[in-house]
Amino acid sequence: MPQQLIRVGHSPDSDDAFMFYALAKGKIDTGQYQFVHELVDIETLNRRAFHGELELTAISVHAYAYLNDVYALCNCGASMGDHYGPILVSKTPSGGKSPAAKSRIAIPGELTTAFLTLKLYLAVNAVKNVEFMTVPFDKILDAVKAGEYDAGLIIHEGQLTFEREGLHLVVDLGVWWMEQTELPLPLGANAVRRDLPWQTQSDVVRLLKESIQYSLDHRDDALDYALQFGRGLQRNDADKFVGMYVNDWTLDFGDRGRKAVNELLKRAYENGVVPKRVVPEFV
Repeated sequence: MPQQLIRVGHSPDSDDAFMFYALAKGKIDTGQYQFVHELVDIETLNRRAFHGELELTAISVHAYAYLNDVYALCNCGASMGDHYGPILVSKTPSGGKSPAAKSRIAIPGELTTAFLTLKLYLAVNAVKNVEFMTVPFDKILDAVKAGEYDAGLIIHEGQLTFEREGLHLVVDLGVWWMEQTELPLPLGANAVRRDLPWQTQSDVVRLLKESIQYSLDHRDDALDYALQFGRGLQRNDADKFVGMYVNDWTLDFGDRGRKAVNELLKRAYENGVVPKRVVPEFV
């Protein structure tokens, strides 16, 4: 029988590459399924998910609030910030103060969970009239250094390298979220298209979990592959970054992780960040 095509979308960064190593390089038996990978930035994947183009895709938990009728969340493949997460940085020290009203902040995308969490943070701190400008995630550090924006919202490897660029931390949103909720911050997830047969959905999630486990069990080989997508990270930094976002949370959200997703979506609705209350469903 011909293999069933499963188109997979994920970000071209080291943690996603690490996660998908076994599927991308044929390290595990995928049986009746053929996985074809597309490496695209997360905001583009979020936008494409509205059209259901990919059978399996990385999406932001923020975007899921608009996509729960098209995709269900996979129980594995999460990127969780456990006492860490996206950061807001500035060119000058903030002294621990929140951004001022009328600040101009560069963000990596309106559907990123980083942006959702930033909006929650600003709401709690009663900061209003902030101007947001979408900038490619890998250009934000340079834009803030150049003084084009008052602050920048940093995701991916920039969380480890911003100080080397001479920038200053305003807030770590993962730390802030933990202080607010005593829960990890659910940032990214993998989602499987709802219109697929249930057995296919289940098989795809199982194979994704096998890929994650393979990489964790063959860390050096998977890290060698992931370094291709590290945008200049040294091996030690890449290893640290992968460890932050591919770990036990990634193998399974678990009860606490699922609670965190529910709490984030609940607070987003209560604060007017998303238009409807969404209760997450997991495969």
